[in-house]
Amino acid sequence: MPKHLILVGLPGAGKTTVGALAADELGACFVDIDALIEERYGAPVSEIFAGRGEEEFRSLERESVAEVVEATSTCVIAPGGGWAAGPGNLESVAGRALTVYLATTPESACERTAASAHRPLLEVGVAGRQELMRELYRQRERFYSSCDAAVETDGRTPAEVADAVAQLARSKVGL
Repeated sequence: MPKHLILVGLPGAGKTTVGALAADELGACFVDIDALIEERYGAPVSEIFAGRGEEEFRSLERESVAEVVEATSTCVIAPGGGWAAGPGNLESVAGRALTVYLATTPESACERTAASAHRPLLEVGVAGRQELMRELYRQRERFYSSCDAAVETDGRTPAEVADAVAQLARSKVGL
């Protein structure tokens, strides 16, 4: 039976905000994979991305998620938006973590990330951001859709989404 919960979705879907709230509601630890990587390597994700490249960052992300999933205590895990699309990533956690897609439209995700300065893939300016978000959605949606469950985020507060995620985790896997 899965003992962890992994939230996936576009940048801006609410993985970090909702994840922290859901973890609190479930009495579980919360792990933001970007924050873990930044702490471990002493640099912001944007610098790691720029200095090592996306492929190296995705490798660090994959290793970090695997490490947390191996942990003994129940955790709500928030990897980056591209983690779910990595080859074999979703399959690697099957049976050990409930994967939940935080579904949002590219337009909503674009609005939510507009003020963010720490998202390396989205450093394209306002005009290009919406098209890039649509492209990320086109590339990743099939992976997101293959998750164990989905929770709609548009038109809901982070607390409402977190409550829905916590209820889902309780009903599906007894977290």
